[in-house]
Amino acid sequence: MKKEKESLKAKKKDSKLVKKIKQNMYKWHRTLGIITIIPVIFWCLSGLMHPFMAHFFKPEIKNEKLATTPIDKSQLHFSIQEVLQKNGISEFKNFRIITFNKATFYQLKTVKGELLYFSTVDAKPLANGDQKYAEWLSRYFLDDQKSGVKNSLILTDFTPQYKYINRYLPVYKLTFDRPDGMQIYVETSSSKLASFNPVSRQVFIWLFDTFHNWSFVDAISNNSLRIIFMIFFLSIILFSALSGILIYGFLWKQFNKTDSLASKKGLRRYHRQIGIWISIFTIAFGFSGAYHATTKWKPYTLSKMVYEPTLKSDEIKVSPQNVITDWNRLENFNLIRFNDIVYYRCQLIVKEKYPEVKEKWGKNKSSKSEIVYVNAITNKVCPKLDFEYAHFLSFYFSGDTPKDACCEVGGESESDSSLEDIQLLETKVITDFKSEEYGFANKRLPVVKLAYDTPEKTTYFIETSTSKLAAVITNSNRLEGYSFAFLHKFLFMDWAGKNIRDLVMVLVALSVLLVCVLGLILFFKKK
Repeated sequence: MKKEKESLKAKKKDSKLVKKIKQNMYKWHRTLGIITIIPVIFWCLSGLMHPFMAHFFKPEIKNEKLATTPIDKSQLHFSIQEVLQKNGISEFKNFRIITFNKATFYQLKTVKGELLYFSTVDAKPLANGDQKYAEWLSRYFLDDQKSGVKNSLILTDFTPQYKYINRYLPVYKLTFDRPDGMQIYVETSSSKLASFNPVSRQVFIWLFDTFHNWSFVDAISNNSLRIIFMIFFLSIILFSALSGILIYGFLWKQFNKTDSLASKKGLRRYHRQIGIWISIFTIAFGFSGAYHATTKWKPYTLSKMVYEPTLKSDEIKVSPQNVITDWNRLENFNLIRFNDIVYYRCQLIVKEKYPEVKEKWGKNKSSKSEIVYVNAITNKVCPKLDFEYAHFLSFYFSGDTPKDACCEVGGESESDSSLEDIQLLETKVITDFKSEEYGFANKRLPVVKLAYDTPEKTTYFIETSTSKLAAVITNSNRLEGYSFAFLHKFLFMDWAGKNIRDLVMVLVALSVLLVCVLGLILFFKKK
């Protein structure tokens, strides 16, 4: 009898303890939920806009790329050396050849970074040439020769409408006088379309930036505080979801017996059932969102990662017209300095796949484009220099002191072994965005991939045509990237197709929103 009484007392104590824990857990769960109700609604509704924009309001443009055509050699009446001499220019950064409005020009980048245009026929400068070329490019991409230009300006920094995701800087922004209010962003130095936004997309960008990225915090404070707020609320959402799983999942039967108010009928039943099913996605959204936010502490600097040594006119002995290359396929060329030698970097139009490069450049060495380097002093061809130049640039961008590399065909320098100090695991040309590691968000193509055998497996993606760093990826970047891609953007469902993936994302976001609304109703019913 004594043992039975002690057992009953223990059960009563356990019952009171469980009831007390449950009441506190309910309070914690309800408090956490009510704190995050507005952020969750903002995030869900703004997140829903992405698939809607992609399927129902996706903007279209006639031409996304400039048509590839060979340089017309017959138009090169004056060499670049003659143009420089006639216009009193002794130093510059680079040049290339462009054609627009039925005329051919040397596009010259000055030491100050300006783009000047000189006719290849008479060597005369084109007044406001860069602005004229930007408008010509915009009209070409838009296929609109009639609409007026309301506004034209140069952007040297990213803006709320032209986000860092677009990568290219500096760019021209042209606003056209059309019913759709189209804004075109072009990079004249590469003749590329950076972005295009009709009014519908401008509204979407504002809404998404305001309610998903919380740019309004930036407006009243700074980026650091915005990130802190986002991580704080996302952490609370995680705890709210976990407490909900504990209450309504693992301990529901035990707690339900001790709480006469906790009926499984009506709103509470739906809140519980839907919440449990959707909790894993809530945790995935919250965790990946907070993890992604931690990467935003540092400012975006890739647009400034470019190698642009000053060149002198007397460093170029070979005129463009005399460069030894296949002029029938020569798309364009520019200059690079490598090992104190200036080269013409010739990019040839691809007509077929070329053999794999089999030298010292690691595994999977494939190329779908042909790049040829020609010594600007001796006119000697150096066909495989692109990988070595990319290797040089990776050292340059890493802040290390790059050492000399072999640059002439058939010979090796004494310092060539220095390139082997860090083993290359993989080197290849990337010509598409099919890789999860280097996706469409990186914008630049083609690039050379250089994967190094470092503890972080550091990989550089170099755009040798502009001598720019397109991306640098480490294991920590990969981990965060995969987290965001699979847990936030549902790329694990790519096997089902983009339409199904987007549909699932919409249903999940709506379910999370429904759980929050039901929880809010229950909160006020308790009052």
